[in-house]
This record gives sequence, structure tokens and C-alpha cells, in this order.
Amino acid sequence: MKTFLLSGAFLLLATSLSFSQQMTQTVRGQILDQDAKSPLIGATVQIVGTDPILGAVTDLDGNFRITNVPVGRASLYVTYIGYEDKVIPNIQVNSAKEVLLSIDLVESIDKLDEVIVTAKKDKSEVLNEMALVSARSFSVEETQRYAGAINDPARMVSAFAGVNGDAQGNNDIVVRGNSSKGILWKLEGVEIPNPNHFANEGATGGPVNALNSNMLDNSDFFTGAFSPEYGNALSGVFDIKFKKGNNEHREYTTSLGVFGVDFTAEGPFKQGYNGSYIANYRYSSLQLLSDAGILDFNGVPKYQDGSFNIALPIGKKQYVTMFGLGGISNISQTETDEEDEDVVLSRGDFGARLGVVGVNHTYFINDNVFVRNSVSLALSGQTSNYDMNEDTGFRDVEDIDLNKNSVRVASTLNYKLNAKNKFETGIIYSRLGYNAKVDLYNYENKTMETWLNDKGNTGNLQGFGSWKLRFNEAWTMTSGVHYFLFALNNTQSVEPRVGLKYDLNSRQAFTAGFGLHSRLEPVSAYLAKQTQEDGSLLQPNKNLRTTKAAHYVLGFNQVINQSTHLKLEAYYQQLYDVPVEKDPSSSFSMINSSGAFVNESLVNEGTGRNYGVELTLEQYLTRGFYYMSTVSLYKSLYTAQDGVERASAFDGNYIVNVIGGKEFKVGSTDKNRVLFVNAKAALIGGQRYSPIDLEASRELGTEVRDDANPFSVKGDDVFFVNLAIGTRKNRKKTTSEFKIDVTNVTNNQALVNEYYVAGTGNIVKSYQLAMLPNIVYTLKF
Repeated sequence: MKTFLLSGAFLLLATSLSFSQQMTQTVRGQILDQDAKSPLIGATVQIVGTDPILGAVTDLDGNFRITNVPVGRASLYVTYIGYEDKVIPNIQVNSAKEVLLSIDLVESIDKLDEVIVTAKKDKSEVLNEMALVSARSFSVEETQRYAGAINDPARMVSAFAGVNGDAQGNNDIVVRGNSSKGILWKLEGVEIPNPNHFANEGATGGPVNALNSNMLDNSDFFTGAFSPEYGNALSGVFDIKFKKGNNEHREYTTSLGVFGVDFTAEGPFKQGYNGSYIANYRYSSLQLLSDAGILDFNGVPKYQDGSFNIALPIGKKQYVTMFGLGGISNISQTETDEEDEDVVLSRGDFGARLGVVGVNHTYFINDNVFVRNSVSLALSGQTSNYDMNEDTGFRDVEDIDLNKNSVRVASTLNYKLNAKNKFETGIIYSRLGYNAKVDLYNYENKTMETWLNDKGNTGNLQGFGSWKLRFNEAWTMTSGVHYFLFALNNTQSVEPRVGLKYDLNSRQAFTAGFGLHSRLEPVSAYLAKQTQEDGSLLQPNKNLRTTKAAHYVLGFNQVINQSTHLKLEAYYQQLYDVPVEKDPSSSFSMINSSGAFVNESLVNEGTGRNYGVELTLEQYLTRGFYYMSTVSLYKSLYTAQDGVERASAFDGNYIVNVIGGKEFKVGSTDKNRVLFVNAKAALIGGQRYSPIDLEASRELGTEVRDDANPFSVKGDDVFFVNLAIGTRKNRKKTTSEFKIDVTNVTNNQALVNEYYVAGTGNIVKSYQLAMLPNIVYTLKF
């Protein structure tokens, strides 16, 4: 009995000690040459500030593994002979999942003369080494951390300088006064359709992003003067990367929130093989409640999406990845009479769909040359039916069934000649298919008219060449050219680009960039039809050229200390070949469109100008605290066929953002519980819109804007505060997080726009998005 009691007491003590010990996790990854992507053998990796020192040396494949790293925040210090040292700050280490990293090092030009190399800790550097200006990298952790971002990269980047979101709740991204339709989305190096639910034709944003943050790796966002590889982009570029799954252990993440229920799984295919998978599926929470009969209100948004990334290494010289993204969404709404809710004034149903699958194959010819080939298939489309109640019954107003597809084949050659010179060249062919049927009601002649009725395909060809030259440790230049051909009308564009960076010293740098860029209009604009008096259909816009812009950028970067930097950029953009209505008295320009069907006769005779200055002061997460403040002052002007230069729809004049947050270790001394608070405050210049001609609208039966005074009304300045608060708890094999993220916590209601409602014959004012709470619980195991 005494032995049993002693054994029990010893077991209890051992268990107690095991729980009181600080929890640890493994940090591992691969160290690569930034230009050649070849593994670096013998690089040293250390966890900063540990006693005793925790570290490792990379093996023959450039891999490293550091075990028993305490959970919490950790910083890595990486060194390799002949290369510039690098610090990876504030990695979040939790007990549930291993930390997997891929780290690029830059070869030092003066490696034979330099004995001591200063470690670089400039988080503002981007993944794409060809980008020197107007670029910013962002991490999945930032996407999840920024207040009001809702785990959405598009909402998160609205905190960056020069970037504005949509005050009414969409995640449309307005960059430097340009329409959001000028954004290019790329996933794993492949151009993809708009990755948002409920997306309208031609738009690049939407209410809910289909890219789940649990799938994202560190990615890049560009706001101007893009490097030569990026084509069909006018205002900005999202270069999104999927992360690779754990190739040694199976790991899972599940979350439940207001916007969705999702599950993520990742792991190896078999032990001993470095291949891995990661997959995610999400379903609308509101749809679940609606399907269960718990929730019933007018217009329940229903959506679901899924994504995957499969990594398949083949020997030491070949690498294959397969990736995919898909989503469907639908919403049905009715408008009822304010005095009698049983009277339905109008009803509508809207649906959207998206699908992308692709395969990338990378072949390393030698340590300095590799080729990447890719094939992808993308599908997108929308359906919309809308009718109005009249004395004779419901009348069709809108009947849309639009389907688009693309098959893309690309090949890129990367060649690192030496530490000073890198070359990159590539070719991309896209076969674009369409099947479009759009009928809209003509209120003037009181009949339904066909705006689109086409089925067929066309294509575009893109080619580029880039050269990165490092003259010395201070001067770096990237230059090259992008070529674009649109086969539908043989439109061509040759676009030279150049970027310069001069490091005055280890703390100060000057940058400059120039580039010509172009963007196709939505395919519906080229295929639009007009009904003639004899009933025939005319296709007036088939020969439209691409919209073009010349970007000029000057910048200055000041490193204040290892975690704080100041960035200043000034820019000027000259837009030309802008499609405008073919009417000498018209003020219509596609510059002001953010996604919609048009059938006006258009010509490439419009122009525009955007210019401004941007300031960013940022402290990266250090000792649990971070902040960023951005100020953007700008003008956005356009000129249509009438020859009058006016403020564009996106001329808000200024954007001010202040974000910040703090992490607190709370609870017992094991420090496994963290309380975090994040906030964002923004003041944004009011959106411009054209006034409504009420009498003309009532007479015609639909909204009529005063085209004689386009965008002459400026909405209220928009102010909002987002606040997120939550806790994160590490247990032996799990990490849980509970977060309350409230958008517009003060419920400020700025007037944004006005709309005419035909059912009532009145003008309705539209205000900024009201207070919206998002409660999320996440479990990793």
C-alpha cells in the first residue's frame, strides 16, 4: 500500500512538472539563394535571444531543423559565407503546428572584401526581387491580425499607403485614384479571375473573398510601376502564394465564425517523402442557419469555397505543384412596399461562380538556371434575374447568363549569371472562351434588348524579359520590357519598365521607377451589342484597344531602428487610350467604372491623370507591440470626349490610416495564454458621384443621373474605428483562439451615395457600412 501511494505521488508530481514546463515546438525549413532558388548548404540558423543558444546548420538540401523552441514569438538569424545576413522577426510559434519556413538569402557582391556583414531586418522588402518601388509584402499572420480585415487580404491592404477600400462593405481596392477593375490577381504565378463571391462582371472585388487565410503564404502587393513580368494590370497587383503543407506530420485547423465555418487539413503523403498537401473548405454560417430554419430574413447570402495545394518533389532537380480554388455564391432578395410589406415591388436572384486549377513544374538545370512551366484552367460566371411589379404583373428587367473560361500555358526561364546579374524571360498564352447572354430592359422604348449574345473564343499572348543588375552594394537596377497582344482585334502593346535603388548607407535608400502598363476591359465591353432601328444588332466596340498608363515613381526609405522604418513615395500616372463614349458632348469614361455592363459606342480617345504623395511610418511587431500610420494625398482626374478635365469617381483627395496592436502574456507563469488587442482608425475623403435627376428618373421609370454635372457631388468624409480583441491559448497539442472583431465600432454613418428606387419613385441615401461584429473561434491541432 505504501509503495502504491509513493508511486502515485511520484506520478502526480511528474505529471504536474510536465504541465508546468514551458511548451515547445519545432521550427524548420529551407534556405535558398534568392535569385537561383538553389539550396544553400551549411547556412547557420539561430533563434535570437535564447539561452542556451538554439540553432541548426542546413544539410545537403538546404534544410534546417530547430527543436524545443519555446512557444510565443521568435526571431531567426540566418548567416552564410558570401551572403548577406538576414533576420526573420517575430515568427509566431504555437504548440499545435510546426513552423515551416522558406528563406531566401542575397549573395553579397563584395563577399571577398567584406568581413562583417550587417544583418538586414527590413520587413518592407518584397518576395519578388525584381520589384524596387511601390511594393509591399504581407504575411498571413498580418491578414489575420489587422482589425477589420476579416482574414481577407484585400481588406487588409486597405491599410497600406495609397490604397482605399469601399465604405459600403465591398473589398474593392482603389489604388492611387484608379478604378478597382485595374487590379490583377495572380495565384501561384498564374493570372486568375476575380477571387470574390458575389462578383459582378468586370469587377475585381466583392463582399467576401474566396481566398482563405489558412491557405495563404507570404505574398506581395504592388501599387505602381510593376516589374516586367506583370501584364494586364493598370492600378495594382496581388501576387498570392499558397503555403505548402507539413510534409512530416498531419495537422488540422477548424474555425467557426459569423462569416463561415471552415476546416483545413495538411500533411505528408507518406513517411520519408517530402511531398505534402493542404486543403481547405468553407461554408457560409448564415446559410447553415438558414438551411436549419433558425434564421429567416430577406436576402441570406449563401456561399461556399474550397482550395488546395499539393507539393510533389521529384528527385533533387524537379518540383511539381498542383493548386486549385473554387467558390459559388447566391443571394435572393425582394423589395416590399414600406407601408404594406405584403406588396412586393421587385424581386431578384444573383449567383456567381469561380474555379481555378493549375499545375506548375520547376526544373533546375543547374545551380544557376531553372525553368518553370505552368498550365491552368479557370472558369467564372454570373447569373442574374430581376423583375419589377407593375399593374399588369411582374416585368423582366434583367436576364443575365455569363460564362467565361481561360486556358493558360506559361514558361519562364531564370538565369543567375553571377552575384551582380540575374535574367528572367517568359511567355504566356491565354485562350479565352466566352458564352454570354445578356438581356436588359430599355426604358425608353419599353422593350427587352439584347446587350450580349455571343459564344466563342479568342486569346492573348504575353512575353517579357527582365534584367536585374547590381552595380555594387549601393546601386541596383531592374529593367525590361513586357509585350501584350489581344487576338480579338490584334491590339498590341510594348511596355518598357525600369527601377532603380540607391542605398545611401545602411539606413537610407532612394528609389525611382518608370513603366508603361495596359489593361483589357471586361470581355463584355468588346462584345457589347446595340439594337438598330431595323432590329439588327451592331457590335461597336470590338476594335477597342487596351487602356494604357505611364507610371512615374520617386521614393525614399529611412530605417529608424531595427523594427521601425519611414517610407515616402511620390507618383504621377498618365492614363491614355482610355475608352470613352463616341460623342463630342459626352462625359462618359470607362475610368469611372468599377465593373458593370456597357453598350455605349466607345473609342480610345480619353485620358486621365493621377498624382500624389504617400507617407508610411511603421514599427513591426516588437516585444508584442506594432503600429503603422499612413497618409496619402492625391488627385484623380479624367477627360472624356467633351474635352473637359474633371475629378474622377475615385478622387477622394486623402486617406489617413492608423493601426496598431499589443499582445499581453496573461495567466500562469508558463506564459501559454496571450491576450491581444488590435485597432484601426481611418479618415477617408468622400466618394464622388453624379447627382440624380429625380423628375427624369420618375418619367423614365429608372434612375437617371445628371450627366451634365458628372461626379460633381462629394459624399461625406468616411471615418471608422475597427477593434479586435481576443485570446490565444497553447496546450500540449492544441492551440485555440477566440476573437471578437468589430468593424466600425462607433457606428459612424457617412453619406456615401444616393440611389433611385423605381418601386417608390424616391431617392434613397446610402451610408457607410454600419457596425458589424465578427466572432470567430479557431482550433489548431
